Amino acid sequence: MAEWLKQHGHDVVESRERSAVLGDRAILEWAVAENRIVVMMDKDFGDFVFLERKGHCGLVRLPDVPVEKRIALMSMILADHGNDLLTQAVVTVRGERIRISRPMARDNE
Repeated sequence: MAEWLKQHGHDVVESRERSAVLGDRAILEWAVAENRIVVMMDKDFGDFVFLERKGHCGLVRLPDVPVEKRIALMSMILADHGNDLLTQAVVTVRGERIRISRPMARDNE
């Protein structure tokens, strides 16, 4: 997925380029610091954003998407929902459904 995104002109950094042991919270923090959208296969980031109301710059969740379908789906997501991602939406793919969610604003800290 990362190579495909790079080949299509996207500025991509894989978490393993930063550290092989970076945890999900640390990944989310540096993505926010660098204004990056996170693409992930697990659901932990959604929990951080929706339950803990952590800040983010857009998330794409592909938890149940087979490897062979990820690139085609990512292409469609960028074409159809790129503007949503730029406004900090969470795009979740479950089977044939794509859901766009917007977490509640964080409380003042």
